[in-house]
Amino acid sequence: MTKPDKRSSEAIRVSGTPVVRAGPAGWSYADWKGYVYPQRKTKGFHEVEYLAQFFDTIEINTSFYAPIRPEHAKLWIEKVAANARFLFTAKLWQRFTHDLTGTAADEKEVRAGFDVLRTAGKLSAVLLQFPFSFHKNEETTAYLSRLLKRFADYPLVVEVRHATWNVPELFELLRERGVGFCNIDQPLIGRSLKPSAERTAAVGYVRLHGRRYDTWFTDDADVPQHERYNYLYSEEELRPWTARVKQVAEDASDVYVITNNHYQGKAVVNALELIAMLKGAKVKVPEPLREKYPELERIADEAAREPKLF
Repeated sequence: MTKPDKRSSEAIRVSGTPVVRAGPAGWSYADWKGYVYPQRKTKGFHEVEYLAQFFDTIEINTSFYAPIRPEHAKLWIEKVAANARFLFTAKLWQRFTHDLTGTAADEKEVRAGFDVLRTAGKLSAVLLQFPFSFHKNEETTAYLSRLLKRFADYPLVVEVRHATWNVPELFELLRERGVGFCNIDQPLIGRSLKPSAERTAAVGYVRLHGRRYDTWFTDDADVPQHERYNYLYSEEELRPWTARVKQVAEDASDVYVITNNHYQGKAVVNALELIAMLKGAKVKVPEPLREKYPELERIADEAAREPKLF
């Protein structure tokens, strides 16, 4: 990676006034111990508080699997308070985007957690992440339209993965509703949606999933789920995305760049590299991570700590 010009702790501004926030998807991964997080955590250690030292955003991943409990949302708000620039994004519960069976009671549960974050001014986007199997047709288009109306009071962003959605009709719908479009990097298999730099609302959004072609669609029960996300982007692979981010930021109010290649902290590595590339400045790097990924030395704003012998 090219050597950044200088150290900086300012927000990322790449075009005029829009702010670009980059960070990982989620924080609760057992394989981050000793990689992102210290091997031995101090008393009171909290992952969100720790990550907020390095990032201005994290995409809440647990909300995809179950609604956020209000007490958890309150705790997370407290834990990021030291970083005034910090904002969360959050996935919508999969019951609405994968099962397509969300009820009024389910919606109430989802809103209970989201509203705590929104009231505190800490919820910047709600991501509706649809699977590759969600192809565009009359039925799915109608469903998407209804879902956008159902949660219209939130700042919504839609992620679709199948190329049938790459049509003007979708972008017109999103613009009419003031809903963002999620530009994605994923293994290009079959009719997978290709990289883009679209913006359909005030908020721009980018997600990088990695490029594990061999495991992305595997049905081999012997392949661990995390292998789908076990991928580290190179500088050459990230560089085109910095250009796309800048393009999205040209007429956006805020842009979020989320790295989802989470296994063993690779999402954190690439998010830090993207920040350094977009800023042209060195960044703060978690100490355990720089030991596992020596390439981070080139963007670290401080010298590595001396190893402890005892």
